[in-house]
Amino acid sequence: MDIVYEKRTDKNLEEAIQSLEENLKENSFGILWQLNFKDKLAEKGLELKDDFVVLEVCNPKQAKEVLEKNIHIGYVLPCKMVVRTEGNKTYMGMTSPEKLISLFDESELDEVAKSVEMALKKAITASI
Repeated sequence: MDIVYEKRTDKNLEEAIQSLEENLKENSFGILWQLNFKDKLAEKGLELKDDFVVLEVCNPKQAKEVLEKNIHIGYVLPCKMVVRTEGNKTYMGMTSPEKLISLFDESELDEVAKSVEMALKKAITASI
């Protein structure tokens, strides 16, 4: 399994973000924060050709469960998702919660990580 899961969509950037947000809510996740690197770099006088929007997403119940088992997992929370453009194409993706949590060698959290990953993939698929 790769660390990055990504799918292409025919939606534009704004439509993709809106659709992803709606589908995340249906899976008990919310967007805590969002950053468009293209816009942020432009503020600093730097040009990035394409949009790259980072969404930090969280399911509070699952975050609490993980943090109570190993507080250090908080270093990779909340989950990162990305909506980006490349030329005229838009992509939605995420880093693998299973891969990230496996780095902490906490086998009792494998099921939580799988559940989170399945929910986020479901939200991406439904948003395409």
